Amino acid sequence: MEGSVNTRPLLERSESDSDFDEDPNAVGPDRSCHVVVKDTKPLFNAWEPTDRYNIAYIIFYILGTIILLPWFFFITAEEYWMYKFRALSRNTTLTETGRSELQACFTSYMTIAATVPCTLFLIINPLINHRISLNLRMFGSLLTMFVLFIVTTVFVKVDTDSWQEDFFYLTLAIVVVLNIASAILQSAVFGVVGRFPSRYIAGAVSGQALGGIMAAVAEIVSLWVGASPVLSALVYFIMADVFIVMAMGSYAFLATTVFFKFYSKETPKHGSIQYEPVTTDKEAPIVRDISYLGIIKKIWVHGMSLWFCFVVMFSVYPSITVLIKSIHAGNQSEWHDVYFVPVVTFLLYSFCDYTGRLISGYLQWPEKRSWIIALMSILRIVFIPLVMFCNAQPRHHLPVIIDSDWYYVAIIVAFGLSNGYLANITFINVPKIVSAHEQEVASSMLAAFLGVGIACGSGISLIFVKLL
Repeated sequence: MEGSVNTRPLLERSESDSDFDEDPNAVGPDRSCHVVVKDTKPLFNAWEPTDRYNIAYIIFYILGTIILLPWFFFITAEEYWMYKFRALSRNTTLTETGRSELQACFTSYMTIAATVPCTLFLIINPLINHRISLNLRMFGSLLTMFVLFIVTTVFVKVDTDSWQEDFFYLTLAIVVVLNIASAILQSAVFGVVGRFPSRYIAGAVSGQALGGIMAAVAEIVSLWVGASPVLSALVYFIMADVFIVMAMGSYAFLATTVFFKFYSKETPKHGSIQYEPVTTDKEAPIVRDISYLGIIKKIWVHGMSLWFCFVVMFSVYPSITVLIKSIHAGNQSEWHDVYFVPVVTFLLYSFCDYTGRLISGYLQWPEKRSWIIALMSILRIVFIPLVMFCNAQPRHHLPVIIDSDWYYVAIIVAFGLSNGYLANITFINVPKIVSAHEQEVASSMLAAFLGVGIACGSGISLIFVKLL
């Protein structure tokens, strides 16, 4: 053929060399002597499995949502708990706010029962995760949450008035175990998703904020249709049951996919083939030592930034923000008297928090610059006095300086956007500054920083409520 170039190696016989086919001792590519031929193409093309139809991304989104969604529904049903622990006789001693003793202390007791075990297990998890398989942690925590919510759902229809105090302590015990399971699930999800590309981390973290939106919408719809506290709680808990079952089925499918196995394993990836280390009786397998102190040295600024971000958030949200009423409250307007707090304090904040996390998935700045992230996190402390000087009622010490609903809405928007953006950008950046075999532990440590921040912020909020 004209214009063709002979690329046959010098020592390789052509097809016209008939004696090659006839002579069994001839030197050829399948004989004892091999000729190395340089190919213009690599032997193994770089290959990674694709996430068809973004199924893995959607499932990580669901898993991120399910971490806090059941808890959101649990605390959203506040009127139901007040009904369960109401005063049963006229002789019952009431507090200054007109509540029974069980009603008055339930919220604070529930907060302690939730934050203490959750924080403790978030700290312990990075140290023991490698001893327990991922599937056991995922399915075990999800199954535990499912059983607890089934029990909680059943009790909605059970008359507990005759053993009200026992039901009070049983509920707190359920809260303790529920948050232990949630902490294990959170550590497992963020640990494994840290091995995936950054968009999957952003998806899992964004899913957490989506849970807050769903709970707020459920509460607003409940108010709109005029459902009773018992019926509303029944709907919340059934929704939680359905979502947990959905999460278990989604993860069971995800764990079987090639895409998940490709990223979740520590096996080195070479082209389209994953090579397992070959060992003999005399050769031990390669074991990578994980230095927890070394990882902390790499991520401590990011971790402290995340910690402070959630300290600021939970110092005033929702303990102070739930007390902030419209300036026009009491004028017999449903918007100002009924919907203002659910829409602005919960739905708007959750939506802005969610939007901030979405933005960080596309605008990943500052990338790896931990000191800028830390500075941005510290600057958010300005939201504490801004929120406290809004129209939070009742108050005894501080004056109301910000007496405009629109100013409060603007504060909530900025508060939510900044929280979601900083939280997500931290989770995205940390896996990039540690080695591949350290990513799971580093992401689990971040979850621990987050949990400790929530616990510290919740404790500080009790002081700020007294300062109002």
